[in-house]
Amino acid sequence: MRNDLLLLTPLARFGDAGLLLLRLVTGAFLIWQSHDNVFSAERMAEFETFLARFGFAAPSLMAPLCVYAQFGCGILLVFGLLTRWAGLITTFVFVIACAMVHWEQDFPGWWPALILVFLGLLFATLGAGRYAIDHRLEKR
Repeated sequence: MRNDLLLLTPLARFGDAGLLLLRLVTGAFLIWQSHDNVFSAERMAEFETFLARFGFAAPSLMAPLCVYAQFGCGILLVFGLLTRWAGLITTFVFVIACAMVHWEQDFPGWWPALILVFLGLLFATLGAGRYAIDHRLEKR
């Protein structure tokens, strides 16, 4: 009882709700930051130019690959479908972003991409939680 109060262990029963909220906000962010490139050829061309400026190989291939990966992973996270895969892909995309784009920036410049690396790792290891399509698939 004493340790429960000190460690707040009763809050653990809300872990699945916490994962749901984290998935929703992370997925919504990934969708939001990539949707303009998905639906606008002009914005995709701007992103290709951005990638070329940072020395990415084959920016005309990498731009849509990166954008659709983010957009698709955002949708998967919102629904809690293939969450571990979405987490791994998100981690991969944002490790590359940190290495290629944010390397020269100060820590606050790294923060959004770095957080997405670790959120991706969290989803890859913990999965989606109880309030997800994955949970229903695991029960079968």
